[in-house]
Amino acid sequence: MEEKQTGVIKTFISAILILLALLVATGILTYLVPGGTFDPITGIYEQAEKSGVPFWQILAAPILVLGSDSGVLVIAIILFLLVIGGAIHLLKATGLLESVIQKIVIRYQTDEKRLLALLILVFMSLGAFVGVFEEVVPLVPMMLVLASRMGWDDLTGLGVSILATGLGFAAAVTNPFTIGVAQELAGLPMFSGAFYRIIVFGVIYGATYLFILRHVRKTKKTTQVNEGQSQLSETDAVSNKVMLYFLSIMAIMFIMIAMVPFVTWIRDVTLPIIGLLFLIAGIGVSRLSGHTGKWTAKTFFTGAKEMSPAILLVLLATGIKYVLMEGQILDTILYHLTVLFEHTSPLVALFYSFLLVMAMNFFIGSGSAKAFILMPILMPLMDYLGIGRQLGILAFQFGDGFSNIMYPTNAVLLIALGLSKMSYGKWLRFILPFQVVLAILSLVGLSVGYWLQYGL
Repeated sequence: MEEKQTGVIKTFISAILILLALLVATGILTYLVPGGTFDPITGIYEQAEKSGVPFWQILAAPILVLGSDSGVLVIAIILFLLVIGGAIHLLKATGLLESVIQKIVIRYQTDEKRLLALLILVFMSLGAFVGVFEEVVPLVPMMLVLASRMGWDDLTGLGVSILATGLGFAAAVTNPFTIGVAQELAGLPMFSGAFYRIIVFGVIYGATYLFILRHVRKTKKTTQVNEGQSQLSETDAVSNKVMLYFLSIMAIMFIMIAMVPFVTWIRDVTLPIIGLLFLIAGIGVSRLSGHTGKWTAKTFFTGAKEMSPAILLVLLATGIKYVLMEGQILDTILYHLTVLFEHTSPLVALFYSFLLVMAMNFFIGSGSAKAFILMPILMPLMDYLGIGRQLGILAFQFGDGFSNIMYPTNAVLLIALGLSKMSYGKWLRFILPFQVVLAILSLVGLSVGYWLQYGL
């Protein structure tokens, strides 16, 4: 336990140092790159009179961001994390989480390949069809425990959850936050061109499964699947009742998530709804297990306190975006890149578009936010070069999604790493070779789509 605590502390410290360095580097960049405003519709660029963000403002950015346009969203994410932290701790402390995991392990102890394939498919589908990413944070601890019971390491637990979801988000089929918003801005029918994207999803799914399976074979440990079984059987009658309650709440949650692409108002309140459902699940499981209200409250606040360091990571990551926007250098960079794109071949311009979105994703994690910024630039460029708009959107979704599970500015990734004893450096070494594979598959997917005249 002490070793795990030390690992968690080291993970947070290393992540904080990386984000602080990036925050300062972004501030310095505002002095090196002139600020300006660029209207992608008219193509007019105007350079700002002053450049650079004051040093005090750079250091205070993690606090100042709370008063910016993104402030409400940042506060909502912070509250979500605290509620989820408390609820998950309740589920662990009552033994419910262990009971669920134990049943899964007993069912699949001799068929781990099928379990691995199923978990990856479920989490990738959440990202690809529903647009889930941040919402899987509550499920990460469950996958870490499941991985441990199956003899897998924490990298595998993170791989079948946060990694699979992120890759599904990139290999999207009906993701409302990337495909939906981008197609609406591009003037295309909602979720049109899905056939080719389904093929892309299948290829990425196969590559992800083989990547994680190879890692499992290298790191697999021998486990005792009956460990803790006798303890659970002593309260079997209560466990069945509690289990039914918990699974019912989870079923409601997944139904709500599945409705996101079709019901707009649910899309806007997904995080609060998931947080509320986990809170109801945690409190209900505790009370049904016979614990007092005082014990429930104390245990909940202990879990929330353990999650609180993640708040600093969220503030630092969003602070980087704040400095970037205050320095007005993003428009300058976009303007010069569009000039460059216009003087290249169509396929090379398509590759550049993919790289541009990937670079933007380092600073702006929101797929829909990037769509509003980049679609007015990319779509006229696709038309000018004779490339189908569907292909431009494909380049956008590849660039937006695959790097989510690599960049240290992605708060969701850092929180997921913090839930395990995983350092960012170890995660990067694990994922970097696969990122190269994903980049190659992205370029191949764009090339094949170009030759097939996808979207024309």
